[in-house]
Amino acid sequence: MPRLSGKKALITGALGTIGRSLVTRFGEEGATVIALDRPGAENAEKIVQDLAAGTRYFGCDLNDLAATNTAVSKLADELGGIEILINNAAYVNNRPYDAFSIEEYEEEVRINSSAAFVLTRCVAKQMRERKAGKIVNITSLTLNGRWDGFVPYVASKGALYGLVKSFARELGAFNINVNGIGPGAVLSEAEYRHYGDRREQYHNWILENQSIKLRIDPVDIANAAVFLSSEEARMISGQNLFVDGGW
Repeated sequence: MPRLSGKKALITGALGTIGRSLVTRFGEEGATVIALDRPGAENAEKIVQDLAAGTRYFGCDLNDLAATNTAVSKLADELGGIEILINNAAYVNNRPYDAFSIEEYEEEVRINSSAAFVLTRCVAKQMRERKAGKIVNITSLTLNGRWDGFVPYVASKGALYGLVKSFARELGAFNINVNGIGPGAVLSEAEYRHYGDRREQYHNWILENQSIKLRIDPVDIANAAVFLSSEEARMISGQNLFVDGGW
């Protein structure tokens, strides 16, 4: 029997590599998925429908926190509440720390972690009323400090983990589980963008450092998210589960 039947799940960053696997797996487990990504994304509605029948695309600019608060609060009211929130959206740049402007740093933190605060606040009201809910923040293995050139990204993911710990305490009395998943080096389009002609060197470096000598697939992250969103994980909260092949 599907583990998430009848649950409404809001998944951010739904059109990215991990996001698409999340949408697919949550649909397979019976959830009604609301796939949130940037407004005006080309063919977004068709993409999410192809991933999971019945999925609803919801365009929202997470860089605009006030507009996000208004739009998602209205969405939650319209749906009668959201039972599962997956804060997966991420914006990442790779360059030396002193090449980032203050505005660029703030934008990355805003999209990657501040938006998660806003979204959690939007869905928590009805979760508290029902005394049930699951929230999963997608953090990052980069928190271990082994990557160069990602200072704003790592800082934002550290803040996202801080939200896991603090919201787990704030919402636990209402039977709401809040956890994180720290993906390792997932095979993705981003890897091609950031490493280009150095990709083979990067691939070899990853396998040298992982205990398991296989590359991580996006579905590995989605499977962990399904578990943490199910009743099988009812007594797990405030944790950050690394799905990293064993660093």
